[in-house]
Amino acid sequence: MPDDPIPPPLDADGFLPSDAPPQWGSEDRDARLARLLKKARGLPEIPGVYLMKDHTGVVLYVGKASRLPDRVASYFVPSADLGFKKHPMLDMVHDFEILPCEGEWEALLAENRLIKDIQPRFNARLTDDKTFPYLVITQREDFPRVFITRNPGGIEEDGSVAPEMRGAKVYGPFTNVGALREAMQILQRVFKFRTCKLDIIDGDERNRYFRPCLLYAINQCTAPCAAKITKEAYRADTDQFVRFIGSKRSVMLREMRQEMEREAAGLNFERAAVLRDQVRAIEKLDERADRSEGWQPEAELERLDPKKALASLQRTLGLEEPIRCIEGIDIAHLQGGETVGSKVCFVDGRPLKSQYRRFRIKSVTNDDYASIREVVSRRYREAGAGQELYPEVILIDGGLGQLHAAMGAFEQLDVKPPMVISLAKKEELIYIQARSEPVRLGRENLGLRLCQQVRDEAHRFAQHYHHVLRRKKTLDEE
Repeated sequence: MPDDPIPPPLDADGFLPSDAPPQWGSEDRDARLARLLKKARGLPEIPGVYLMKDHTGVVLYVGKASRLPDRVASYFVPSADLGFKKHPMLDMVHDFEILPCEGEWEALLAENRLIKDIQPRFNARLTDDKTFPYLVITQREDFPRVFITRNPGGIEEDGSVAPEMRGAKVYGPFTNVGALREAMQILQRVFKFRTCKLDIIDGDERNRYFRPCLLYAINQCTAPCAAKITKEAYRADTDQFVRFIGSKRSVMLREMRQEMEREAAGLNFERAAVLRDQVRAIEKLDERADRSEGWQPEAELERLDPKKALASLQRTLGLEEPIRCIEGIDIAHLQGGETVGSKVCFVDGRPLKSQYRRFRIKSVTNDDYASIREVVSRRYREAGAGQELYPEVILIDGGLGQLHAAMGAFEQLDVKPPMVISLAKKEELIYIQARSEPVRLGRENLGLRLCQQVRDEAHRFAQHYHHVLRRKKTLDEE
């Protein structure tokens, strides 16, 4: 395997050296854009940040790229259409510089810092900081959490400051909330910080009986809510995350390897193993999840962008927080015989087979509504008692009657779920809790297609269990 490309040496400011451009006015517009296009195509094929400059050296625009030559060159091709806000920049840009980065996540942070410091003219989206997302790491909680907010001051409606914002580390503003959420999910696989709103107190006896959410099952959180990690070990991980944000990956890896060696030399092998796993995870930050991490890729029957589908469904349902977990429930039987229920789980838009569950209905024989109430009561008993977190969305296979049956079961629980919907077959209408009219979406709507995948998978899983029980019964009778 060939070695990674070695970028050219940087200048004193950390930028790649650039050839001095011709004097302003000595070339027409077409010649200037052709020169910039040639220079852009010669850039190293690495992630980074680029700075567009005018003839006086003033920065006009700052952007990020996963591959610098592809992104920067796209500005100068004759067919470039930058939109009415950025297109005038082509009449002013005379040169550009780049800042190489070690990954897309680092480019995102570098772009954010440069825009905040320089405030370029054509980065107009940052004119009002209050409308843009910030990354927050709490500091005064026993187990700090990480979340995204558009209220960096934490000012409540009554003028007070939210308790979690006192002393918190705040990074931003960021220009792209989607890219920020994606980067946070990737980094969560390494540092396993929590993103929930639970008030977790160290030493609370109730923690031992709390069932952690699916992020613990997929190894993206160390579950302090269930006392799976000590306060000191969790704090060490979040401190590593804070250091990671403020430094380069290569520097961070070197420091972590040195710390790992010190811990091993001191016979603290458990901490050394944690550091080893973090180092390996950082080295694989840009790799996709695969079957070994518990996913079931073979169940993805059609091409569907999970991130876009989840964002579409979030808009349809009017949820403020992004959707990470969807659970689907279905009932299967044959004229009341061998009635069963199923629960399937999709995390980040993909099925997670290890969290599938099946239920043999005990209370009734030929009543879909009562069967749904039994499955809901059994599956969400702990969540309804505050001993577990609900998924962001619960999807019931069926129409309005099935949704009412599920809501009837939830009414008996102390803690209510954030969102329950049902998806009817044929017309594919989405019924939503507390709404009188169903939502009709186009057949190509990504959010609808994701719901159909969850519904169909729940149906398949329920039917499979039903056929297993029928086969057993038939063999026993014979």
